[in-house]
Amino acid sequence: MGGPQGENGERGAVAAVQSVDRALSVLEILAAHGEAGVTDIAAELGVHKSTAFRLVAVLESRGFVEQLVDRGKYRLGFGVVRLAGAAAAQLDIAQEGRRICQVLAADLEETVNIAILDGDRAVNVSQVRGPAALSTHNWVGQATPLHATSSGKVLLAHAADAVRKDLLSRELRSYTPATITDPEVLGADLDRIVGRGWGCTVEEFEVGLSAVAAPVRGADGDVIAALSVSGPSFRMDEQDFPRLARRVAAGADELSRRLGFFG
Repeated sequence: MGGPQGENGERGAVAAVQSVDRALSVLEILAAHGEAGVTDIAAELGVHKSTAFRLVAVLESRGFVEQLVDRGKYRLGFGVVRLAGAAAAQLDIAQEGRRICQVLAADLEETVNIAILDGDRAVNVSQVRGPAALSTHNWVGQATPLHATSSGKVLLAHAADAVRKDLLSRELRSYTPATITDPEVLGADLDRIVGRGWGCTVEEFEVGLSAVAAPVRGADGDVIAALSVSGPSFRMDEQDFPRLARRVAAGADELSRRLGFFG
């Protein structure tokens, strides 16, 4: 039976959902009108002015709305632009890279993925399996460790110094006996990746799985994604990595050009 404590918890959860719904409604109101005052927002939401002010204050603290000082009204802030830009960039990479992944997967007969950096992990945004691919695992939307995957290493190698230093200062998880967990060894591996233009893993994330990846650059030249090919280690021998890397790097360069990079 639910007692007072359970009922309070339920009410709290309902209130939290209601607050989120109202906050999103505030953003929709500002998107529709361009700008609005707290009184107008409260009227559209059907809530007290103090409630509307608290909602706006939280959104303002996170950069999703900003106040027009001279008029005392609010408009959408750059926090919304940042989210929209990130979503658009991911969609552009996935859409523009789809054809490249298909051609590469057919040519190499292995699974091809595109991954982006998301905090301290790599997230796959596109995948095409080749005709010889054994695995049926769908990596799209899945987060993988930076230090144990080819895409992750490429993204980490080209990440901001602060990101790289932060990860190398942590205790690195071992996924297989081959996972590199020594920060100095990993750091040297990352330097090699920058120097030669591609990264690789041999059974470092999954036993029996090898992969090769190359960087994808945006219009400003920054690395924004990694294009990789992965397959069973018995088919992807280390001696073949340079050949595979040339094909993957060519695909990554083509995707970079489609995204506006002509360096």
